[in-house]
Amino acid sequence: MEILVTGGTGFVGTRLLGLLTNEGHSVTVLTRGQSKTEDGVRYVQWLQPHAHPERELVPPDAVVNLAGVSINDGNWSEAHQQKIYSSRMEATDELLRILKKLPEKPDVFVNASAVGIYPTSEFHVYTDESPEIAHDFLGKTVHDWEQKASEMKDFGSRVVFTRFGTVFGNGGGALPLIALPYKLFAGGPIGSGRQWISWVHAEDAARAILFAISSSSLEGPVNVTAPAPVRMSELGRTIASLLHRPHWLPVPGFAMKALLGQKSKLVLEGQHVLPEKLMGSGFTFRYPAIRPALADALDIRDV
Repeated sequence: MEILVTGGTGFVGTRLLGLLTNEGHSVTVLTRGQSKTEDGVRYVQWLQPHAHPERELVPPDAVVNLAGVSINDGNWSEAHQQKIYSSRMEATDELLRILKKLPEKPDVFVNASAVGIYPTSEFHVYTDESPEIAHDFLGKTVHDWEQKASEMKDFGSRVVFTRFGTVFGNGGGALPLIALPYKLFAGGPIGSGRQWISWVHAEDAARAILFAISSSSLEGPVNVTAPAPVRMSELGRTIASLLHRPHWLPVPGFAMKALLGQKSKLVLEGQHVLPEKLMGSGFTFRYPAIRPALADALDIRDV
């Protein structure tokens, strides 16, 4: 299968490329760097002056759009929020322009998304069919991004919105920010501790994308979260146990807001999200429980 990927050098994207090449797919990555071929992956330049990737591409059978500034980076100032938003809109606009130029359209278009589209709540449970949309920065960003990507339906493509939870994995994601206080012997309950963390291991996130490509029944929003969300207090105690550190120093919400600004929402508020479509379609998580997932992400083997 010919597969086109944007955001292929990111935290989830690099894992996805490994899965795709191992399965024998022909993979092309759109990159801001120079066009080249490396480790069986063809890189084609885009989003640069004078770049015309449509002239170099073979019409893909599937497209995976992961492009965009990471929400884990920066301090979420107004300017940085604009970067997070505009990077997704502009990259998707350009991707749509490129695909419209190609003589054949992809069978499936998988667009990254996030559970941040749902309102935060300690009590409500969200499934893939939940219609609620948050009216904050993340909610608007995810909603607008999905609306933009949905234009591929006009070309007959099956469109899937992979709504990722908090992604844990070795070498990046949200875990370094959460685990750092524990490594410094200063970890403890964050905020109320009751906020939900709907999480997913990075390996399962990449596998879910591959599953969405091959599963013709999957369409629209697909929650990519482990089947067992945890509250922040349980997450913290598990990290402390794995690192052999105390879980003792409370971090009040106002302190997190002072330190991280609006970005503090990532750890102070959350959603209880379940992956009903994935489970109902036969997807099997390699990391369904939090302790083994964190142990792998923290590179701890003796658990």
